[in-house]
Amino acid sequence: MLPFNTIEEATTFLGRNLTRAETWWFNYSAKKSDYYLYCHNILFLFLIFTLVPLPLVFVELMRSLGFSKYKIQPKVSLTSSEMFRCYKDVMRMFVLVVGPLQLVSYPSTKMIGIQTGLPLPSIWEMLSQLVVYFMIEDYTNYWIHRFLHGRWGYEKIHRVHHEYTAPIGFAAPYAHWLETLILGIPSFLGPAIAPGHMITFWLWIALRQIEAIETHSGYDFPWTPTRFIPFYGGADYHDYHHYVGGQSQSNFASVFTYCDYIYGTDKGYRYHKKVLRKLKEESGTNGATQEFKSE
Repeated sequence: MLPFNTIEEATTFLGRNLTRAETWWFNYSAKKSDYYLYCHNILFLFLIFTLVPLPLVFVELMRSLGFSKYKIQPKVSLTSSEMFRCYKDVMRMFVLVVGPLQLVSYPSTKMIGIQTGLPLPSIWEMLSQLVVYFMIEDYTNYWIHRFLHGRWGYEKIHRVHHEYTAPIGFAAPYAHWLETLILGIPSFLGPAIAPGHMITFWLWIALRQIEAIETHSGYDFPWTPTRFIPFYGGADYHDYHHYVGGQSQSNFASVFTYCDYIYGTDKGYRYHKKVLRKLKEESGTNGATQEFKSE
């Protein structure tokens, strides 16, 4: 809740006129508690888990219209009922774990200093913090993911996520309840180290989940804008991890590729790509790559 009753009071406090964004934020948040604002994450996550994968569902169901050439594992096809079952499982986890976790974790945001007041951060400040959050999450997630591929971690926890050897968008948050809790740590670590505004926090949570849905899409579209992000893994990179399955010791990173390169856990993937390129050169067609297609 903002400590101002009117825009004039806020203007006096800042020593300048409010920007258009700050005026909107004042009108929206002035009378709302910080806890209420924080709980917006529950709504955002529900909408993201529900709506963002929907275009991928339509693409999967309409592969005959020419989308098959973008499918990374073209021999695998899921029905609408199978995809809906995955969504129901995700929503069950959302209601039982993700939602309650958001409700009870509010004190931690106050402890680390997430702000809700004025002034709003600049675009540059928000982008800088988001880059830091992605880098921190990617590095810590890498090591947790490697642990989860140990015998105990995989058999007891991580195997649930790998039930989809050819992932789909809805399967991005599909996991054992304990994995959901554990992987919340890397997501929260960035804001804890470099706390920002609540709006930045909302953007971080939303963008991280959208990115996860993209990397689990099962499709490698040439027009995806994330192709222009340096060291970005993407759907093809992470799909290989699911394709190999429980024995995978490759491509652990959640977003970027540098950790796998530095620690040598992308050798299987690079060898796989090398073999595919050689087969394509020898055959002169894409037919030899249909088991696991690479764009």
